[in-house]
Amino acid sequence: MSGGSDGPPDGDPTDTFVEGTGDEEPRITFYGGRGMSALPIAVFIVWAIVQTALWRISDTGGLIVGMLLGLIVGMFFVRGDWASYANTIFEGMTQPVAVTAIVAWIWAGIFAQLLQDGGFVGGLVWLADLAGVGAALFPAATFVLAALFTTGIGTGYGAAVAFVTLFFPTGLLLGASPVLTFAAILSGAIFGDNLAPVSDTTIVSAVTQDSDIGGVVASRFKYVIIAAALTFVGYVVAGQTMGGIETGAGAADLLAEASDPIGLVHLVSMGIVIGAAIAGRHIVEAISWGIVVAIAFNLVLGLAGIGEIVTFSAPADAPLAQPLADLPILQIVDNADAVGVSGSVMEGASGFFELSILVLLIIAAAQIMIRGGAFQAILDWSLENLATNVRNAELTMVASAALINAIITINTAAEVAIGPYISKIGERFNLNGYRRANILDGQTAALGYIFPWSGGVLAGYQAMEGLPGEYEWLDQGMLVTPIDVVPYVFQGWLLVAVFVVAAITGFGREYVTDRESEEVARV
Repeated sequence: MSGGSDGPPDGDPTDTFVEGTGDEEPRITFYGGRGMSALPIAVFIVWAIVQTALWRISDTGGLIVGMLLGLIVGMFFVRGDWASYANTIFEGMTQPVAVTAIVAWIWAGIFAQLLQDGGFVGGLVWLADLAGVGAALFPAATFVLAALFTTGIGTGYGAAVAFVTLFFPTGLLLGASPVLTFAAILSGAIFGDNLAPVSDTTIVSAVTQDSDIGGVVASRFKYVIIAAALTFVGYVVAGQTMGGIETGAGAADLLAEASDPIGLVHLVSMGIVIGAAIAGRHIVEAISWGIVVAIAFNLVLGLAGIGEIVTFSAPADAPLAQPLADLPILQIVDNADAVGVSGSVMEGASGFFELSILVLLIIAAAQIMIRGGAFQAILDWSLENLATNVRNAELTMVASAALINAIITINTAAEVAIGPYISKIGERFNLNGYRRANILDGQTAALGYIFPWSGGVLAGYQAMEGLPGEYEWLDQGMLVTPIDVVPYVFQGWLLVAVFVVAAITGFGREYVTDRESEEVARV
């Protein structure tokens, strides 16, 4: 997602989001026919385009308003009892794929905040200066590192959060283009999300196409590496022509002040997360180990005190407040507005509350579209009118997967929804399960980090919005909006292009008779 891409969800992922894609009657009927069940999503997409592209406002709260409006408008077109519509909203919001994404954001947010408070950005600045990675090469280097990190931990959303928190301010200090830096992070997330064996999208693409994960990963490497090589060159070339922004007077002094090699100790923290994930540990367990190690380093090396990790601000008249006032995690305050809990742990988790609400609402709207029949109508039409031969069938698979990802902006959810349809089209032309899985995952991994309203993009932007409060020299004007980076997410666009070319030319095409997939249980 993880998006989808974020560790395997509990249970069989095909148990969700596919009940409405069979031949059964739609569970919700609308005035105007099945197509009207897409109205909530359509209202949201129009709202998102106006807000982000025309008004240049990338505020998650505004997108929540747009999605709520779409759900309310859609209700007025329901035939009969509105209760089924309301129940479908609850049904969508309880989908495991949504919860998986939210959990990944929270854990990754806490981990990234601990590394940031532990001076990891200063260590990166020092290392970049030592290695001679200047402003021009920084986006390309960021892409490679983000790709390796995401491949290791399997969560593209989590990687976007961590790298924006840590690498975006580093790039600003070095003078790199902020647009290219953000885009390179998203491109790296796409690479790892598409290739990691522990990624949700990898798992779902294999399971829905009756293929084993090992075979799927091995067979898709050729597509991913072509796009990645071109992406790396693209960031090297673009980095020479797109400059950074002025960070204010005394930028050189800021750079020198921020440079401190001690923060690089957290490379160990990141390595532990990657190692645990590769060893097969659940992503929550893997990041939890990283959190524990990061806290230990911060405390032992004096990079951050226990009070910076978690602080309880209590009123003076609270029971046991005065007797325990010497505790490093307790602060006595006179101002009632200052009462609360703060610190790295709380800041890392709380930054994604709005985004979590938005994701739940989007999944609810997607479920309405499925239960109302619009989703099935689109698939039926394309199956009957477009998939006339094997080449057109593969192009239809690419286009339909891309379309669904534009509608269902959480890529694992989109993949689960479209997976059975991809299987049906591929089996009609005897396409191998590996080929089907690769076409499916290529589009969902790529487009989940391109559209301004996509989960991966919003996760990264949400982390970016918190940066001005972390650094005195970083202000709101230095941030970039999701619409700014759309043309520069090279890995995403190139991965889609690779599969379009592969469908036209037959590159990498395999039939069932060429090679049989191993049993899915071989995971």
